[in-house]
Amino acid sequence: MATLAELTNVLRSKNAGALLVTLDLMFEDDATYERVRDSGVLTDTLIADLYSVSQNEVSIIPYDVAKAIKITVPRLVPSGSFGDTDIYGAQQHAPLLNIEIPD
Repeated sequence: MATLAELTNVLRSKNAGALLVTLDLMFEDDATYERVRDSGVLTDTLIADLYSVSQNEVSIIPYDVAKAIKITVPRLVPSGSFGDTDIYGAQQHAPLLNIEIPD
């Protein structure tokens, strides 16, 4: 098994407007991308649990041409609001780092 931190070429997060965060997983090659995409590990349930949101608020979109997976979740605190600790949404990818993907 390998973690997403080991398998991705780029693993980042950023704002998708003031109310959403996008998590981008980008891969160096087709084989690694397909391994993660087809693993069945990245589910609405897992992401909802990691980010404390409901499953119906999670969007997971694979982009085959770009060898990338885009995950969108709502921000728990709108960007720039009182209590926001990450105005740019740039540190929200950490819960994904240690997710293990089977061989």
